[in-house]
Amino acid sequence: MSQNGDKFTIKIVKDNFESALSKEDDVRLKEYLDSFEELNKFFTLMGTIFGFVSKDLKAKMDLLKELLVNSGENFSSVKEMIEYEKENELLNKKGYTSGSRTLLRLHRGLDFIRLFLQKLGELKDDEYASTVCREAYEQTLSKHHPFIIRNGAKVAIYALPTKGVLLGRVCGEPENIQQALELLPDTLTATSLVFERTENLFTLHDLHTLP
Repeated sequence: MSQNGDKFTIKIVKDNFESALSKEDDVRLKEYLDSFEELNKFFTLMGTIFGFVSKDLKAKMDLLKELLVNSGENFSSVKEMIEYEKENELLNKKGYTSGSRTLLRLHRGLDFIRLFLQKLGELKDDEYASTVCREAYEQTLSKHHPFIIRNGAKVAIYALPTKGVLLGRVCGEPENIQQALELLPDTLTATSLVFERTENLFTLHDLHTLP
């Protein structure tokens, strides 16, 4: 897909998530964040109704980028970051913002994004995206949001247009929409692999319940 400026480019997501896969069980943090930045653009382009997703994710991405720049190799991958913070007792250290805890929030967001995109891809152009978005949200992020956020999300989701209108808003020209749909299966495969590896690392270190 062409690099179409301010529009969502799914190829960036696919290529970076594929590059993020490291060794047999790890995920490179820089490439993960590069993919996530493009995914967050998707929600920004959906309109202000999805501010509750995009603003929160952007803050967490910025924090992880800062750790990546300032802390070097200790934060080059998800596995190395978790092990470093755990070994140095940083996960719950007062005054320290944990990269692992921050990534957990992004990880939950990725679960929602991948499920929503999967369900969106299965819709016809004239079918409303709100139905599948609500299903994806209820299966993922809603479990971690307080009541007031869940209510706000329901209002935002209800306002979503049809798949065709939504993709036009996010991707732009018809040829960009077509290319996005063609790349969606491979993108979802790479996204799921990254998600599963990260999920396994959080499970291995018993970090899913980080406050």
